[in-house]
Amino acid sequence: MTHEQDRLAPETPGIVIGNTTPKYTSKNPAIRWLTERWVANLEQAFDRIGGDSAGAPKRALEVGCGEGVIAGKLQERFDEVVALDLPDAGLRRDWKAYEGPRFLHADAHALPFEDNRFDLVVAVEVLEHLTDPVKGLHELARVGHHHLVVSVPREPIFRSCNLVAGRYVKDLGNTPGHLNHWSKRSFTRFVSSVGKVREVTTPFPWTTVWAELAD
Repeated sequence: MTHEQDRLAPETPGIVIGNTTPKYTSKNPAIRWLTERWVANLEQAFDRIGGDSAGAPKRALEVGCGEGVIAGKLQERFDEVVALDLPDAGLRRDWKAYEGPRFLHADAHALPFEDNRFDLVVAVEVLEHLTDPVKGLHELARVGHHHLVVSVPREPIFRSCNLVAGRYVKDLGNTPGHLNHWSKRSFTRFVSSVGKVREVTTPFPWTTVWAELAD
């Protein structure tokens, strides 16, 4: 997948698919460093969840998996991993690099699973893209029954960083496809509507929340 700036997926017209800025493979050392810290922060959360004797997960779902990097991290830790994103040929090519996760196409607003199907549900850099984030969040909670890990850009810091770097100046630093914006406090409050917030971390410039869903 080329991840060209402002790329619109032909299979899903009008929606930006994947990362507008290729953060996992960026040649910019600052972006790579920030991304690596963010991924390490997620992995630490996964390790703590995996060590939870009261509810260590076996079945994990990642919604909005993009290129599959985080799904690969999940597969290193959990028995069954399902990962999904909107239809896109480039993503399907990326997914071939990962053995283990079951990849499929689906919409976060209407997940094709029964209630309480997964022990751990993960959605990172997803909710800011949804036209109905409330519905999306409730879908994540519906198909999970214990752990939820969600991460979004921390605003207004994220947009400020874009402006400093000279990106998306006409849009006041707003990344293409970002429809929703949360501060650390507002996002924590948002996630608390579906579960008990257990941990909030802020790997710059993101907010990551681990919540416990009702069984």
